[in-house]
Amino acid sequence: MALLGIAILILVIIIFLAIAFYVIKNIGHLVINAIIGLITLFIVNFFHLMQYAGKPDIGFDWITVIICALAGLPGAILLIILSLLGITL
Repeated sequence: MALLGIAILILVIIIFLAIAFYVIKNIGHLVINAIIGLITLFIVNFFHLMQYAGKPDIGFDWITVIICALAGLPGAILLIILSLLGITL
């Protein structure tokens, strides 16, 4: 009976480690994507690239940082396109 309990405990530990590895792997991907998006927005503002289109720089406020942090590079590109169309957040 004790052997069955130990086998179940080992199985539960293996399942827990597999779930933890999966979560950590995805969080790392999300963090890298968020950093790339924020760096892209920073580069656009640092070099004043929006000035070439006659638009003001994209400001760093809560909504732009959240969009870049959650969506990453596609979020930064979306913010640039919206700014070029005259839609500010």
